[in-house]
Amino acid sequence: MLLEQLMNGLGQGAIYALMSIGYALIFGVVGLVTFVHGDVIMLGAFTAYYSFAYLGSSLLPALLLGFLVSDGMGFFIHRVCYDRFFNSPRQISLICTIGMGMFLRNLVQVAAGAESKGIPSTFGSGAVQLAGLRITYKQIFIFAVVLALVLVLTVFLNKTRVGMSLKSVSMDKTASALVGIDTRRTTTMGNMIGCALAGVAGVLLAVYYGTITPTMGGNIGMKAFCCAVLGGVSSVGGAAVGGLLIGVCENLGIMVFSAGMRDTVSFLLLIAVLLIKPEGLFVRRSR
Repeated sequence: MLLEQLMNGLGQGAIYALMSIGYALIFGVVGLVTFVHGDVIMLGAFTAYYSFAYLGSSLLPALLLGFLVSDGMGFFIHRVCYDRFFNSPRQISLICTIGMGMFLRNLVQVAAGAESKGIPSTFGSGAVQLAGLRITYKQIFIFAVVLALVLVLTVFLNKTRVGMSLKSVSMDKTASALVGIDTRRTTTMGNMIGCALAGVAGVLLAVYYGTITPTMGGNIGMKAFCCAVLGGVSSVGGAAVGGLLIGVCENLGIMVFSAGMRDTVSFLLLIAVLLIKPEGLFVRRSR
């Protein structure tokens, strides 16, 4: 039972990792905490719902549409919340993301209804037995998608000109502008990529849990923020490990406490880490 809960935690943590990677990427490039990230994840989940309803139960169109719709939403969010206030006080963009999150939440409620939506089971109850451990096809698919996206993102950030520009802007916007990097265009690209990853995470959440609601964005956004802060909100790799840790701790905590204590376990872990190492587990302390 312990090994099965550990595997469930890794499957759930892989989705959390993808959510927190997008969050850390947005924070690193734009430099602001965003309160619309959870609702972008929710938008990806509802994109998957309508993809299954109109295009069949194939996961590839759902993942592609979730990526593209959330990527476009990332462009829209940057234009409305960040681009117009690039040199303004930071709290203006912060408040704009709160309003954008409320707008997306209510827009989906009006368009799709306020009730919960069921997602068809794509993988059924199939599983692989490995040394007595049961690994479902759903978990294998989630691991494969998240691992592939992480590898592509790593190559993109380290081997491409645009990726290097993103890393430069995340370190110092002023110095990047002085050497000829278009910081506005780069931050737009970073926000679009972060939102696109959030959209894919929303599709995986819909497949994993099988139920989605228009109000799921608030709790999911806080969970993504929790994972990113745990590993280090300025570190993409640290945010990914933070997501895995939260997923494992939540599922192991269910063995000790009730399922209703799932969120309590993750936030208690976050509080403990902030008290000991406020900058995150995988970020070096600066003087």
